[in-house]
Amino acid sequence: QVELVDSGGGSVQGGGSLRLSCDAGRTYSHACMGWFRQFPGKEREGVAAMCSVGRTTYADSVKGRFTISRDSAKNSLFLQMNSLKPEDTAMYYCAANGGLLSLDRVAYAYWGQGTQVTVSS
Repeated sequence: QVELVDSGGGSVQGGGSLRLSCDAGRTYSHACMGWFRQFPGKEREGVAAMCSVGRTTYADSVKGRFTISRDSAKNSLFLQMNSLKPEDTAMYYCAANGGLLSLDRVAYAYWGQGTQVTVSS
């Protein structure tokens, strides 16, 4: 059973920063993981992804502002979000799969419960 616990969301003014965390437990070292977000009424979209070997990919909308990273010792995944904009307001989800670096939600079988990020103007 894969259990992902994501946290770190909150409310921030535009231009501010937040750091999301995902506790992946014992499955982390065998998977690629990613961050996704979902706007009301929209499908979940990929934000950033990272595999155990250090490969990363980002959505164009967050390049240069968001950074995905990991702590192998703690089996944790992070998303540092800087220069936040109101349009970044969404529910953010951590996800894991068996080893495919992808920003496509269908590549991921395991999901966290989500953490809300709200950016005010």
